[in-house]
Amino acid sequence: MVQKYVLDACALVAFVKMEVGFDVVREIIEKANTEQVAVYMNKINLFEVFYGIRRVEGLPKAEIVYNAICKLPINIIDNISDEVFLEASRVKSTYKMSLADSIALGEASTMDASLITSDHHEFDIIEKNENIKFKWVR
Repeated sequence: MVQKYVLDACALVAFVKMEVGFDVVREIIEKANTEQVAVYMNKINLFEVFYGIRRVEGLPKAEIVYNAICKLPINIIDNISDEVFLEASRVKSTYKMSLADSIALGEASTMDASLITSDHHEFDIIEKNENIKFKWVR
């Protein structure tokens, strides 16, 4: 069985902007290119990346980055299944976190994937209390 990963927005931003931890994401994406692993991202989390770039650098730059991301071996999930809906609502109602983070967690949990993130502020408590795997980029 192929190892599965779900990208959180902050991990993808680290990769795109070559911030600390980008090499961790790059290595996983390179493995996805050769089908050694599978990488997923919910469109809600991709939306976080897009609007963040648009707000700071403008629409043309956001569109360039979005188009480049769409060419990567990342499976973009453009819906929220009932299973993810229920799991995301469970973690969001139990822990203080953003809606987008709860969606990323729901995706990772329901597909038994590791969540790639750098967001210790949101996820450290969840790693301690839940059976959800994490791949930390920093």
